[in-house]
Amino acid sequence: MAQRIAVLTGDLVDSRKASDPQRLFQALDTAIEAITVRYGGQSERYRGDGFQIALPDPAAALPAAVLLRAALIRHSEERQRWDARIAVAIGRDPWQPGQRVTEASGEVFVRSGQTLDTMSEGTAHLALSLVEEPGSDCLALLTRFVDDLIDGWSRYAAEAVYLSLWHEESQQALAKRLGISQPSVHKRLRAARWALLDDYLRYLGQRFKDDPR
Repeated sequence: MAQRIAVLTGDLVDSRKASDPQRLFQALDTAIEAITVRYGGQSERYRGDGFQIALPDPAAALPAAVLLRAALIRHSEERQRWDARIAVAIGRDPWQPGQRVTEASGEVFVRSGQTLDTMSEGTAHLALSLVEEPGSDCLALLTRFVDDLIDGWSRYAAEAVYLSLWHEESQQALAKRLGISQPSVHKRLRAARWALLDDYLRYLGQRFKDDPR
């Protein structure tokens, strides 16, 4: 029986230019594994720097995508920014969490891959596509704004966002975790436009939860 799921298809940006590719791929693998476990999905790496993640809860799709990009950016090299292109597609599919993503070929998987192919021709690093759903253009536009926001993150801003999403704790607790002052945490989150990002993620999470379609 088909259910509503999310599929994230992505690849690393300029991975061949990394001076320490082993550390880059380790950061990618660690992030993918952690996200897959956290949201109860399945993932595969392919073609060297490509990957696909299937999640049974569509509300987790954008937090997962932001976490993955933040994880890469925070571990970037001094002279090279690490990042990924991620195409998120949401739709109905008979895929189940115990099934490997390489065994799935439904429309939502195809749409995610096609969207990533389109992204490789431009400058976008994050895109959202809703399969057979009206009103998705507005959400896609909002996601373009968020993509532009993430493109401006420093390593420190990405780290602050990553930990805020992962642990969902206060700025005081985050400051203690990072070994810095609370005002410094506030400054990093403000630079990352955390308030807007958090509103966006909460809005989409509620939107996908209220509209099981």
